[in-house]
Amino acid sequence: MYREGKLESYVEDAASNKPAPGGGSVSGLVGALAAAMSEMSANFTVGKKKFAAVQDAVRQMLQELAACRDALLALMDRDVEAYGAVNQAYSMPKDTGPQKAARKGAMDSALRGAMEAPLQVMRQCAGVSAIADRLVDIGNPNLITDVGVSAILAEAACASARLNVEINLKFLRAPELTEKTTAEMNGLSQQVQECRIRVAEKVGAYLKS
Repeated sequence: MYREGKLESYVEDAASNKPAPGGGSVSGLVGALAAAMSEMSANFTVGKKKFAAVQDAVRQMLQELAACRDALLALMDRDVEAYGAVNQAYSMPKDTGPQKAARKGAMDSALRGAMEAPLQVMRQCAGVSAIADRLVDIGNPNLITDVGVSAILAEAACASARLNVEINLKFLRAPELTEKTTAEMNGLSQQVQECRIRVAEKVGAYLKS
């Protein structure tokens, strides 16, 4: 879908009156860019004699970041597909009792699917931010600001994705699911924020040195 197309076309569609791509999809894209920025720093670290002591660790980070980036790009499209299912459910007839029941069941299923994509974005962003938090200490310092960008984007993507989880939970009206999901989101949001703060402090200290 979009991940194979032109960036300009994606942005134009996001800006238009089309129902998707929306916030959940855009969060996936921003998360993928967060992963890419840490990957950039890592790629300028591996293969350099100066950083020989951390080669194995950084190579492992590269593998994890590539997996996160791929997952986030997939979620960018999956969110669009999930919202399409919500639109289809909304358009189902509701004139009779059976039709109303079928529509309600379809809506419930579609909203759960629409909630899952941005929740997965949050989880992936937590992974990206955790790597940035480690990479800022051992990566090539010439690329330290890119790690800072990575941490900032990961937090932004996580916070944006959370809004999309919350709006779907609101319409689902499932108290137990809402409580469980909110607890997980609180943990992920705190983790990502703390990582961004630590990375920002280290980047700031380096820039002042």
